[in-house]
Amino acid sequence: MTPDEVQRTLADAELVPCAEVSLADARRMVEGFLDADVPALVHREACGKVGCSPKFQVLVRPEDGPRVVALLQQGWLESVRREGLVPEGAAPRLVSTAPAEATEEEGEPPCPACGTAAPLVAGACSDCGLQLE
Repeated sequence: MTPDEVQRTLADAELVPCAEVSLADARRMVEGFLDADVPALVHREACGKVGCSPKFQVLVRPEDGPRVVALLQQGWLESVRREGLVPEGAAPRLVSTAPAEATEEEGEPPCPACGTAAPLVAGACSDCGLQLE
């Protein structure tokens, strides 16, 4: 998403903070969200205490919460693997933000990012594109 698309998308939207971090971290986080087509903004949340380092909030729409959680978990998992903290062949469990998996009678299990219960397309969610296989 371009900055203009983000401004248009979020102009009248309700926004909630998903993180409060340094400016550099907030910019990196927003860049990652935009790469995944999740509109987000950096907002200055001033601290009135003397000696407090500046903090910035990353704002997103409430309905983008599940995708944000999935992206943050994916980023954490990649950093853990980069650091070599995951034994080879082992996969850490991610916290699911979706309801419990569906049974065979109910159809497809929901996507952990967006909740869509539909067949995968090339191993990815047909709605949000999260790679699941």
